[in-house]
Order: sequence, then C-alpha cells, then structure tokens
Amino acid sequence: MLTRRHIRVKVLQSIYAFNQSDHQDLDKQEKFLWYSIDQMLDLYLLMLQLLVALKEHAAVYMEISQQKHLATATEKNPSRAFVDNQLLELISKNPFLAQAIKNKKLNYWKDDDEYVRIIFKSLLEQDWYVTYLGNVDTTFADDKNFVIRLYKEVIAPNDKLYEYLEDRRLTWIDDFPIVNTVLIKVLSKISKKNSGATLIPELYKNEEDRDYALQLFRKVILNNEKLSKEIEGKTPNWDTERIAEIDMIILKMGISEFLNFPSIPVRATINEYLEISKEYSTPKSSLFINGILDKLVKDFSEANKIKKIGRGLT
Repeated sequence: MLTRRHIRVKVLQSIYAFNQSDHQDLDKQEKFLWYSIDQMLDLYLLMLQLLVALKEHAAVYMEISQQKHLATATEKNPSRAFVDNQLLELISKNPFLAQAIKNKKLNYWKDDDEYVRIIFKSLLEQDWYVTYLGNVDTTFADDKNFVIRLYKEVIAPNDKLYEYLEDRRLTWIDDFPIVNTVLIKVLSKISKKNSGATLIPELYKNEEDRDYALQLFRKVILNNEKLSKEIEGKTPNWDTERIAEIDMIILKMGISEFLNFPSIPVRATINEYLEISKEYSTPKSSLFINGILDKLVKDFSEANKIKKIGRGLT
C-alpha cells in the first residue's frame, strides 16, 4: 500500500514535529511515526466501509420511498441495481474488513450518518446514476465500473467529507489523496474470485520498507549536527538560519540516503525529494534543493563517500 514516497513524507512530518517540540523525546516521536503510518490503513478501511454504508442507506431510502402515500410508479417498483451491486456485496460480506472495522472501532458511519446522507444526495443528482439504475441486468464489470465512478466523482471530491476527515484525525488530510489512489487501484483489480485476498492490501510492501522508515528517521535525528555541517558552505547565497525548516529537513534526508542506504539510487533520492518539496515547501524550494543535492553528490563522489550496491545506482 505504501510507496517509498509515502514513507518519506511520513518521516519528514515526524522529523518536523520532533524539531518543533519543546521536549524532544525520540521514543515518543518514533511511536508517533508508526501511529501516523497506521492511520493511513484506518482511513482506507473507513472509505471501504463508506461504500457499504451508502449501499445500506440506499436500501433504506428505497423502502421509505415505496411506502409513500403518493408514491410514483418508479418509487413503488424501484431499481435494485445499486443495492444489489455485486462488487459492493462482496465488500460488505468480506470477513476481514468487518473484523478490522470492529477491532479498530472504525464504524463511524453509524454515529455520523449525516455524511452518508450528504454523499447519497450528491449521487442522486448524477445523470449517470439514473442511467445505471435503468439497467435491467448488470454484469460484474458494470457494477465495478459504477463503484469506481461513484468513488472518483462523488466521494473523493466531496468537501463535507474532507472537512469531516480533517476534524476526526488531522493526519488523514495528507493521507486522503494517497488512500484514494490505492483504493481505486484495488477496486480495479478485484474479481469475484480474488476479493478476499485483494480487498485489504498490506500496509508495507515488505519488512524492508518498514525498516527503511525507522532507519531514515533515526539517521536524520541522531546525526543532525553532522548533517548540518555537510550543508554548510554549500549555500553561498543563504545562511543556514535562513533556509526554510522543511527544506533543511529534506536536504538532511537526502544526504542520509546518499550515505546510508546503498540500495537506493542517487537519482531516485533526488527525484523523490524534489517532488516532495514541490508539495510541502515553497514554490522555489525544488530548484534550491536540486542545486544543493547535486553539488553534494558531486562532492561525496569525489571523496568516495557514496557506496551504492548494484548496477546503475549512482
């Protein structure tokens, strides 16, 4: 589920929080790092549960409409395309999802069902939803395409949902775009046969990625003064005190990867931190960071400090 870039962002945020703390506690900050990363899986599970909640809400809405005193012909005999959606049925009956929601106490949509109603109301306004309901007999592919469109065009862009998530857990705001991307990919790959194994991905690709997160965090925190000295003199037009805090952390993370992670190519490190700086720092930061990291790579290479393992890693 997590890519190396996601891990780098989480480490960046944790280092920043550590630096801003009045009482710096390495163990406490490491726990926050793991907590922050785990929140991403919680959000993913919550969004899956939201799809199920919408399906259940649609069933209730259909029953209420049927009981109207002056119900229309359509309301008396409504389409069951949405409430019988085959993909949503697989998700709702997935035992791993149900157990995870229970264990983590994440079934927010029962207490905060007004947000389910808000999203369902937005769905009712979509012309393509009416078209979908008009289908007499949908295939699994039809149902899957509908759910993906529902998520992309109704759930993900919903401002009220965004505000709700921000209020529930602040870390979810940065996680939301990542989770949306992962969820769409998972939904696209699901079939009737593989839903049990596919629906809930592992948080880390492998144990190496989890270790990478911890080691990167520690290498920057524990070698802070050494890393600062590496940067001194490489910024002729800037005093180190004038460099933005986020930029300084990014530079230190980049240096740490150059010197301490032999399996990560130099160019991959530079490219990743340039992209991160574009999103989390100032508009001109990427150019500044690119120049400093390029100069550092040249100096480290000449001093034979960079030791990379494998072909094409420099």
